[in-house]
Amino acid sequence: MKKTSVSIMYDDEKLNAIRLYMSQRDLDFKEELEKSVDSLYAKYVPANVREFIDMKGLQAKPHKPKKPKPQEENTEVVT
Repeated sequence: MKKTSVSIMYDDEKLNAIRLYMSQRDLDFKEELEKSVDSLYAKYVPANVREFIDMKGLQAKPHKPKKPKPQEENTEVVT
């Protein structure tokens, strides 16, 4: 699925405090923020719409046919 960027304004001092205390717990700010957005998505978007979006995402991926492996030449030497 195509990703997009989200930008918000937030108090710099508070954001620095969040990052400081998260780093002490070995947590990644971006990962936690993504989890929060996923939670909002699950909470507010109806299940049937989420299923539809998931199905669209699966169809959007082009199916790549497997490339045939080159055949090895028979290099057997007969004496």
